[in-house]
Amino acid sequence: MSFQNPVFIPGPTNMPEVLRKACDMPTLDHRSSLFGEILHPALEGVKQVLKSQTAEIFVFPSTGTGGWETALTNTLSAGDKVLAARNGMFSHRWIDMCNRHGLNVEVVETPWGAGLPADRYEEILTADTGHEIKVVLATHNETATGVKSDIFAVRRALDSAGHPALLYVDGVSSIGSMDFRMDEWGVDVAITGSQKGFMLPAGLAIVGISPKAMALVETAKLPRTFFDIRDMAAGYANNAYPYTPAVGLLNGLKQSVEMLLDEGLENVFSRHRRIANGVRAAVDAWGLQLCAHSPELYSDTVSAIRTPEGFDATRIVTHAADIYGVAFGVGLGEVAGKVFRIGHLGSLTDVMTLSGIATAEMCMADLGLDITLGAGVAAAQESYRATTRQPALAAA
Repeated sequence: MSFQNPVFIPGPTNMPEVLRKACDMPTLDHRSSLFGEILHPALEGVKQVLKSQTAEIFVFPSTGTGGWETALTNTLSAGDKVLAARNGMFSHRWIDMCNRHGLNVEVVETPWGAGLPADRYEEILTADTGHEIKVVLATHNETATGVKSDIFAVRRALDSAGHPALLYVDGVSSIGSMDFRMDEWGVDVAITGSQKGFMLPAGLAIVGISPKAMALVETAKLPRTFFDIRDMAAGYANNAYPYTPAVGLLNGLKQSVEMLLDEGLENVFSRHRRIANGVRAAVDAWGLQLCAHSPELYSDTVSAIRTPEGFDATRIVTHAADIYGVAFGVGLGEVAGKVFRIGHLGSLTDVMTLSGIATAEMCMADLGLDITLGAGVAAAQESYRATTRQPALAAA
């Protein structure tokens, strides 16, 4: 695959050159004060990206999956009851992790392409008069289906039911790219990773934990060693880790949050929305549909595009990689072979996205789908021209 072409998978994302260089640094003593000058600004920057005043931030050498495990093992005990909806591959995997840890999971089966059923959550929580449910799990952006759920609606469901359960949110493919309001939405644990909105290589699990969740750490009985936030907090107090940290990635994280905050979070979110709208305009022009059931569910970081019945969507991804050196995402789980995914998050521009749309068109035409070359590109161009500030043309 040509490294000259941008990738259009929903993570890992394209890396700005400045972040690649920030990760590529000489060895330093990770127990020195110099490491503290990298660590603490990175943690504080993440806190700002999460829009939290009170969360404690923990960054582990891991991925978003390690963030899930951090949330569960530091706050729960075997047999504790958890409420979760299964509406895609990543909500499914988090549920699977809960089961493997001996938690009692009540699963709300939800169509792949639908959002989290906040109304059903409220019914279940209201009926749980004994408050057996300790935690509600929510996947903010289901990367497999391109579905964004309303986390504040889940919080309202908890509040309307008068239920004390905590709210844990997988924001792996949303945080840093789409609006996320940890404090305002009453999120108790927020989980993300380095390889998506933060535009870095995979390798960091990033977790924000509210004071309410921190209060459970000493009573939680699930085993934890590598992901014990007590050890991590003690390390942070001494400008260190309880083990060897990923110094280069942390230096990249420090630089990444500076870039996001310098651009302005609202500008970052607006850029992602504009780029996503161009992709959606192209999908309409192709006569295809998104996996997400309705516009309010459309993700601004990834579009899962349904192909005609009987056509294996994975062929598009394979053809793009083999013939054009461009990476798209395959369908996962229940939508494997039914969708291909265009990731539009991280370090991406309108112009870069147009190259991905054009490549997708060529692939579909090559494979015999009824696609008019240029149709999606033109639709995206019109979308971008309409939403990008242009200088007024001088009179002739």
